[in-house]
Amino acid sequence: MALGAIFGSLWFASLAVTPYLISQAIDRGLVPHRPSVLIAWAGVVLAVGVASAWLGIMRHRSMTRLRLAAAMRTADLVMTHATRLGAALPRRVTAGEVVTIGISDVWTIGRAMNAGGVGVASVVACVVIAVMLSRISGMLAAVIMIGVPSMVLIVGPLLRRTQRAGARYRERQGAVNGRLLDVLGGLRILNGLGGKELHLARYQRESSALRDQGYRVGGPSSWIGALGECLPAVFIGVVIWLAARLAVDGGLTPGQLMAVYGYTAMLVIPVNVLIFVGFDVTHGVVAARRLTEFLRLPVDDPSGEPAPAAPAALHDPVSGVCAEPGRFTALAGSRPADGAEILDRLGAYGPTEATWAGRRLDDIAVAEIRDRVLVTEHEADLFAGTLREVVAGRLAPDDRRIRQALTTAVAHDVGDDLDRPLTWGGRNLSGGQRQRVRLARAVYADPEMLLAPEPTSAVDAHTEAAIADRLSQARAGRGTVLATTSPVLLDRADTVHWLVDGRVAASGTHRELLATESGYRALVNR
Repeated sequence: MALGAIFGSLWFASLAVTPYLISQAIDRGLVPHRPSVLIAWAGVVLAVGVASAWLGIMRHRSMTRLRLAAAMRTADLVMTHATRLGAALPRRVTAGEVVTIGISDVWTIGRAMNAGGVGVASVVACVVIAVMLSRISGMLAAVIMIGVPSMVLIVGPLLRRTQRAGARYRERQGAVNGRLLDVLGGLRILNGLGGKELHLARYQRESSALRDQGYRVGGPSSWIGALGECLPAVFIGVVIWLAARLAVDGGLTPGQLMAVYGYTAMLVIPVNVLIFVGFDVTHGVVAARRLTEFLRLPVDDPSGEPAPAAPAALHDPVSGVCAEPGRFTALAGSRPADGAEILDRLGAYGPTEATWAGRRLDDIAVAEIRDRVLVTEHEADLFAGTLREVVAGRLAPDDRRIRQALTTAVAHDVGDDLDRPLTWGGRNLSGGQRQRVRLARAVYADPEMLLAPEPTSAVDAHTEAAIADRLSQARAGRGTVLATTSPVLLDRADTVHWLVDGRVAASGTHRELLATESGYRALVNR
């Protein structure tokens, strides 16, 4: 930034001194008809022009490097923080927001660095020109010192309007990008369910609203662009008119008149830069606020107390759910989000008051929780690799256990060949196959406590019944908590918690709740 300001200031200074040199060539060489003096001053102008060209190149290189460095360092911060958030990332911010930050905001922030380079240089240039004009005419120097801040004040309200409109546009842009990613990620499922046109219509509505918001941003932005071009030109006209009057009255020599014209013509550049730097900073502040909101997302603290030595109960005081070790527990509620939120709290994703053996989860070392409590979900990543590598995950592959896990998840249609290649995200699998491969991976991990929301939502009734039987057998002696409204899974559970507005309304076996709770019966029959 300092290099950009230095090279920019020297470049502007070389431009500013050129009118003075030309005025000296006119007054000392051309007017008195002294060719040798004229040639000497012309040589100085040439030398300054060459220096100005080099300084301009260095200014451009240093500012380009500054913008790129700022953007890439910001992108590194985003990527590092996203990696540290890990599995908590999709629970706290949408994929569309991360994409918008990583692709759009980082470059907007990079452009805002212009303020520290050519922005500073432009201020220096205005001061230098005012000083040089004061040597010719104090009145013209006063006009410069008053006129430049006045132009900035005229543009200021438009910059504030642009910032407010830009903040709303940026928020909606992240939401629309998230919608687009969701549609692209589930395109095959949408085609199968005939919902492609519905999501297309929804995306079109949201993108149309974003376009209209963009027009509201573009209104003040276009005025800023217009004023950035026209105000300096009007300003030049005023200064030249005043200088011409002085020249007619004999207050300025021909060389001085040329110098005044050169100074004011050159002044267009820093004034124009200042206006557009203000525009860049306005958008940069909007982008930086979104970025810092993302960077403030809390990262799990790896330190903490050791976990309970033996399997113990997990308890969520917010909902009243208790997950006993060695038991098959089910959460049934009319809102799937309630069950997923409870499982996230029991798995220590985000702020939680849940306890493990009576001790708060957020006081226990996260690494130990992750080793013994596994939360699996619909969108858990499937990395590219062979079927063996995908199911084994971070554990050492054991072909016998992998085949058992695939059998438990009824994933036989994925293939008996464990060397079958799977693409990233399981894109060469159907939605139901991806869900069963994820379940097989969770079964293979064999955690002390497995927490899974709606693990059979993408399979048919026959497959669901087979999974219910095999999963309950495979997890015998291990703790399992499923959030589901599937009757076949609920019937296999040792304990069912019926949730109303995110809290336990009744607990018991599936058949007990069917007999005693009409609300539960209506939920399951639905």
